[in-house]
Amino acid sequence: MDIETLRSYFISKKGVTEDFPFDDVTLVFKVMGKMFALVSLERLPLQVNLKCNPEKAIELREEHDGAILPGYHMSKVHWNTLIVEKISPKLILELIDHSYDLVVSKLTKKLKDELASLD
Repeated sequence: MDIETLRSYFISKKGVTEDFPFDDVTLVFKVMGKMFALVSLERLPLQVNLKCNPEKAIELREEHDGAILPGYHMSKVHWNTLIVEKISPKLILELIDHSYDLVVSKLTKKLKDELASLD
């Protein structure tokens, strides 16, 4: 999976925006203004940071040793770093969905209503 495939999947999700709030090499994806994914355009191999339920994060790191790591420059409890080339595309998409859904579940009622009203 390459960066363009990842980017296309991220921006296909409802309410998602992308920008570079930290520097010009870290692409950040947000749903309704809340971060759910970061991709370094500089680090190789391609890596993506995704939000994750803390218990699931630990399980994933154990099951995919060396491929799923504690979040790079992020909270090690709530974020994982995925080494894209070492993980199946199916699992990557599932974890993107998990990250997105986790962030959406924590949105305020007002933001959830705004998200629901988007086309």
